[in-house]
Amino acid sequence: MYDVKKRIYEVIEVSSVGDKSSRAYDVMITAAVIVGLLPMTLKGENVYTRIIELFTSAIFIGDYLARVYTADYKMGFKSIKAYIAYVLTPLAILDLLSIVPVIALIIPVSGFIRLLKLFRFFRIFKLIRYSKHMIVIANVIRKVKSQLLAVLILILVYIFVSAMLVFQLEPDLFNTFFDALYWATISITTIGYGDISPVTPIGRMITMVSALVGMAVIALPTGIITAAYMNEITRKKSKYEL
Repeated sequence: MYDVKKRIYEVIEVSSVGDKSSRAYDVMITAAVIVGLLPMTLKGENVYTRIIELFTSAIFIGDYLARVYTADYKMGFKSIKAYIAYVLTPLAILDLLSIVPVIALIIPVSGFIRLLKLFRFFRIFKLIRYSKHMIVIANVIRKVKSQLLAVLILILVYIFVSAMLVFQLEPDLFNTFFDALYWATISITTIGYGDISPVTPIGRMITMVSALVGMAVIALPTGIITAAYMNEITRKKSKYEL
């Protein structure tokens, strides 16, 4: 008996050799992602950008519903848990976020709705499925996510501590604590715009320490990802050689 659901799953997944329908679907989604991002390169909106948003959103909604519908094949087991597990996967969440801008076509534009339009950016992550190299990178990040989270927490703690210190030492320099957080973030990343600069010796000392710590801390994620990436490449090469 012909399994329609299984065939839908085969079509929406990355195409295999000889599957022209799946290949055509991959091309359609890729084209929809590229075209759907075009409105972000323009100022304002017009009838053409609304048409683009309408058609691309319809494609993305259909894609998301089809992937949820065939989640049991994707997850490898048939139960309600398969659907729940799938919608909580990173790519499924990105797929859902990518269709959020369609709300702007239904609700009158306001400050919040205008902000939702920025979610179009998430559509570019749909292309991860169609790039072997991006899949490798996604797998690498998934494997080292706990280490990256630890580094992120370390960075956030340092930013808050240095912001609190300089906020107390130079109260006249900052209007709000958010300004101090902004200064701390810019300092730890060693960007140094110079729009907020401590004037007291102790404030400048904190700035120098923050910059030095920043060079070390910001380099940590790069080292972690690079090491994991090389291990993944080595593992794949070993697998193919066997």
